[in-house]
Amino acid sequence: MYNNFHQQKEFFFDLWAAYYDSLFTTFFYQAIHQKLLEYVYLKENTNVLDLGCGTGLLLKRLVKKFPQIQGIGSDISSSMLEEANLKNEYREKIAFVKSKAESLCFKDKQFDAIFCTISFLHYSEPEKVFYQVNRVLKDGGVFYLVDIYGWLADIFGREKGYSSYIPLMGEVKLYNQQQRERLASESELSCLSHSYLLPEVLLSIFVKPIDN
Repeated sequence: MYNNFHQQKEFFFDLWAAYYDSLFTTFFYQAIHQKLLEYVYLKENTNVLDLGCGTGLLLKRLVKKFPQIQGIGSDISSSMLEEANLKNEYREKIAFVKSKAESLCFKDKQFDAIFCTISFLHYSEPEKVFYQVNRVLKDGGVFYLVDIYGWLADIFGREKGYSSYIPLMGEVKLYNQQQRERLASESELSCLSHSYLLPEVLLSIFVKPIDN
């Protein structure tokens, strides 16, 4: 049915798109975004990228709190992007683009801040994603990585690498603090901090050095 990893992921999220902003998902992401925003400060004219943006909820909340920013959301799912565009209240500030996280279609050093919220677990080649983040991030730019880690890792994954296969959804991978720091170091990003937004949702903040 599927001829590669990305087609399987796209198929799953295309199916889910119309129901994605359901009651549980809405409250789950609202709680995560509310806590995440406590760690975020964006200056005027900041250019923001949201990797795996889904229906665009995070960008909407970022623009609401920081009205002077511009944002782009990227996702592999055409149906998710259609939902995001339909619900886009800030068309003059937010745009949505179809792009793989492992091969982003953006220019070098285009963004001041990049967000990735509960989508990193779906990427089969995390090293490539970090490389792309480094490439499109400006010197001094910040990468906010939010994903599941904790006892849920033991449920979703195996002890070695916390990797598992979930029907329809496909393979998912979960990363602890040390694994995230290794990926960042290999892509020449520096880790600033780790913080739990919810008991099983870990925020890791990375920065691209000025002299990179």
